[in-house]
Amino acid sequence: MTVTVLTNPTAGRGRGVRVSTTVVARLRERGVDVVTIEGRTPGEALDQAKRAVRTGTDCLVAVGGDGLVNLALQAVATTTTPLAVAPAGTGNDFARLVGVPLDDPVAAADIVIDDRRRSLDLGRVGNRWFATVLSSGFDSLVTERANGMKWPSGPSKYNIAMLLELSRFRTIRYSVELDGHSSDIDATLVTVGNGPSYGGGMAICPGAVADDGLFDVTIVRASSRSRLVRLSPTLYKGTHVDLPDVETHRAARVRLSAPGMVAYADGERFTPLPVQIDSIPGAVTALVGTTAWSDRADRPR
Repeated sequence: MTVTVLTNPTAGRGRGVRVSTTVVARLRERGVDVVTIEGRTPGEALDQAKRAVRTGTDCLVAVGGDGLVNLALQAVATTTTPLAVAPAGTGNDFARLVGVPLDDPVAAADIVIDDRRRSLDLGRVGNRWFATVLSSGFDSLVTERANGMKWPSGPSKYNIAMLLELSRFRTIRYSVELDGHSSDIDATLVTVGNGPSYGGGMAICPGAVADDGLFDVTIVRASSRSRLVRLSPTLYKGTHVDLPDVETHRAARVRLSAPGMVAYADGERFTPLPVQIDSIPGAVTALVGTTAWSDRADRPR
């Protein structure tokens, strides 16, 4: 068995390197041939990952956060090469989805050895793939603002960006089309979930099932700053979907349009709206742990 380990050396402020070292050592200890790749730029890393898939690696292991997983998806989607993950980022929502422990690199490596495979859907925007959640609205405005700030660094940047966006809060006029049915709405944010969580465990689409061929679409209509702030704590539990300010839908194809909005997916900047998002059943094979969301007894049916 030969696996390719793709590492983001900057993930988790150096945690990526430490996790990768442990994962590679564990795989080799268990008799696996390991090829390691990094890439000095995302483009170079993607080229190396695609080359590994073309030449027949038995598995591509992404060591990093959701951004690196998203990059790896572009190499393995629609191929027979399975994707594994050893989480080393800040969000790690794909790792949650496939049941990989967030703080145990040895266990993550053992999942590669165990070779438990699941066929999962992916979202597709043009020729680009995502695995967890695509979002636009208040959260993407915060991210756009934070990305444009030179100071401060770290998580405090996003806290300040959120406060700045709250100070200029407004609802957004969306055109939303779900499987051909269109409506114009005023909303705070619209998310399209292939998986249930984003942003480090926020269960924005708690009913999303990653192998049913459908997205869960969560629309937050909170019409004031105070209502949005009160709603925020419910996101981690997924109980926001029971509130009158929130509505949920399911669809295989979603079109979104809103002036000035940008779509983010898997934590990465994707494209300005308008955008068409398609659910592609079985687009990727993932190696999963025993607590994979797809295996949970309480998963929605």
